[in-house]
Amino acid sequence: MSMLRSRSGIELTGDRRFRHRVRRLVAISAVALGVIWGLAFVEEAPYWVLALLAVGWASLPTILAASLSRPSLRYALVLPVTSVSVGLIGMVAAAPQDTVTGWILITAGILLGGFLGVWFWFRWLPVPRFFDDPYGWPRVTLVGLHLALVLVGAALVWAGI
Repeated sequence: MSMLRSRSGIELTGDRRFRHRVRRLVAISAVALGVIWGLAFVEEAPYWVLALLAVGWASLPTILAASLSRPSLRYALVLPVTSVSVGLIGMVAAAPQDTVTGWILITAGILLGGFLGVWFWFRWLPVPRFFDDPYGWPRVTLVGLHLALVLVGAALVWAGI
């Protein structure tokens, strides 16, 4: 079988091995989106940006937690991810010059994470076998890049405040 062949994944199932990852995502998304909202608040973001970020902050961990018992609810993650993405694009447009680079990195990281979620979890595009294992190094490397962009961006925004 070719490395580029695609299979169905475990992301939208109740697989007990994957439940721990979803629980961790509940906590990480609640904290990370709260920090991002706080940074935007301190930067005096427009109210609509704060509102979109708050919607994502409240709904993403909530939907993830609810999906532990009903994995098909994970399709609803498109709504908070879209809300946060649009809010962050607005934040990039509104950011002061000294923190705009940080906001660009945060936005790039969140957009990458959203794309990876759609790609790996929903499989709307074929996932090569190389990236199929949620615990394999190729996929963990991409998730690490997503996290690094968000963390470095947040550090730059924090340093510029």
